[in-house]
Amino acid sequence: MMALPSEVRRIKGERVNLRRFRLADEPTVWEGRSSAEPMALPTGPGRRSQLRKRLLASGRFVHGSLDLAIESNGRLIGDVQARMGAGQRLPPGVVELGVDLYDPDQRGKGYGAEAVALLTTWLLEHGIAERVQASTAVGNLPMRRVLDKLGFTFEGVMRGFMPVGAGREDFALYGVTKAEWRAPHRVAQSR
Repeated sequence: MMALPSEVRRIKGERVNLRRFRLADEPTVWEGRSSAEPMALPTGPGRRSQLRKRLLASGRFVHGSLDLAIESNGRLIGDVQARMGAGQRLPPGVVELGVDLYDPDQRGKGYGAEAVALLTTWLLEHGIAERVQASTAVGNLPMRRVLDKLGFTFEGVMRGFMPVGAGREDFALYGVTKAEWRAPHRVAQSR
């Protein structure tokens, strides 16, 4: 494993860019998280003060978590996260991804898939990860299709995994190793 890059400024893609958050992004992020469907954000939006801390720390790994904005045509449309290390209860070399597009009208257009591909490529090419994984609600078929399309392998169902309301929801686990990774957006460049 290589040493972690000190920060991510921007990862350029064809239709989306990943970048650090700006404090001016807070209202958009808060609205997106507050209106998210339970399947997309099962634990809810969290506290706004915590969100502000995450935005200020974005672009670098803090306590094993990296948060980046997803931007398309200069507009903030969502966020993507990478989580790793003991603080996230993951073994060395394993990184877990999460992605959220705030406006339902932005879903199904390939933006989330490109964001996942960009971040996965960046993590693997910078030696941060040997394995990238993602989990999602079993019923979240759009996200499951994204992971399948990108070459992540469905590895099974984690039964009763995520607390949702008064119950628990089953989650599907997907993963890809550095040796397996084949994505159409490998040309992503970060600066």
